Amino acid sequence: MLTVIGKATSINVRKVLWTCTELGLPLVREDWRDGHAALNPNRMVPVLVDDGFVLWESNTICRYLCEQHGGAALLPLDAQARARVSQWMDWQATELNTAWRYAFMALVRGSPAHRDPALIEAGVAGWNRHVGLLDAHLATHGPWVAGEDFSLADIVLGLSVNRWLMTPMARPDYPHLAAWYARLGERPGFAAWCGNGVP
Repeated sequence: MLTVIGKATSINVRKVLWTCTELGLPLVREDWRDGHAALNPNRMVPVLVDDGFVLWESNTICRYLCEQHGGAALLPLDAQARARVSQWMDWQATELNTAWRYAFMALVRGSPAHRDPALIEAGVAGWNRHVGLLDAHLATHGPWVAGEDFSLADIVLGLSVNRWLMTPMARPDYPHLAAWYARLGERPGFAAWCGNGVP
């Protein structure tokens, strides 16, 4: 039995939960407790425990689950196809996450440390620009992020775009992104882990 540690409202935990749904994997989810600190020196979620094997970092966990539990449909065996999936997963974790962090902390979390109007405006602009890059990519390389087939890249970016859509701010209309997001709504696990009212 797999154990996933972390609140189900965490965007990174939901990556793992959605992946498990797509793979049909039963799991037990536990909230983080102080006793879990020995499992991850960063004291961050999610943490996966698979028959005594402990792993952290959400995108790494998602890739591991596919490799360990027959998920070639989500993470292809072909080296080039797999690299395309990993490329967009890494972009989500680095470029896109960096772009939205200040604006999200200000506009959704209400963080006292994120109240500079100029930085909020710059954060919104940067966030919109990055999502625009994804829209332009989908226009010519869709229907899914890594090409013809749904993959882990769509899961991690679907959650990021859900956060973008739910943040109270001005957003451009991105038609290719909107069509892709509508397709995501047909996937197992979308309602539970992405289109569930949690940014």
